[in-house]
Amino acid sequence: MTTTRPGSVLAAFAHPDDAELWAGATLALHARCATVTVVVPHRDEVRDAEARKGAAALGAELRQIPRLDHAALQELLFEVQPEIVITHPLGDVHPEHRAVATTVLTAVPEPRIVTGRPSRLYTCDTYNSLTLEGPVRADVIVDATATFDTKMAALHEHVSQPIEQHFGPMAETLGRLWGARIGTRYAEAFTAVPILGCLPGATHL
Repeated sequence: MTTTRPGSVLAAFAHPDDAELWAGATLALHARCATVTVVVPHRDEVRDAEARKGAAALGAELRQIPRLDHAALQELLFEVQPEIVITHPLGDVHPEHRAVATTVLTAVPEPRIVTGRPSRLYTCDTYNSLTLEGPVRADVIVDATATFDTKMAALHEHVSQPIEQHFGPMAETLGRLWGARIGTRYAEAFTAVPILGCLPGATHL
């Protein structure tokens, strides 16, 4: 069993606003007492700047790299040695999300063998909580009430995207849905993925 304090996190996502949209409140919660690193591929000058502002609002360090491929991610895992890795669902409806999730899954085992980290791997929510395999199956639902405003503030840093019209309302709806399932105002959902056949117990992500 892990300690009661949230551990360090590496969150690997396909797009500059994904961290905020799918896991922002949880990342902000962990950032209060642990290192949180968000890694996304470079997009363009505007979206890269928005990603920096969004990560800063969450209290996270941002790594922007040319391509989120196996070699780059594995190098980062060895460098950062996070306790927790978060990425997209393996069956996400968005092909770029699926590609990143697959890359994470293939990159994690060697760092785990050599360094002992990460100890936990999770996939996050997705569009209306629907994957190609059906609804998101949440193993862990994190009470996001205390940091949901932080999540939304970070999401609104992505002014080039349809936040007001689309992503913001969806984040609000999903937050309330998962919150209702655990009796809180807001929550975020995560699914545990085995690392080398292990699913360790934890009191936090």
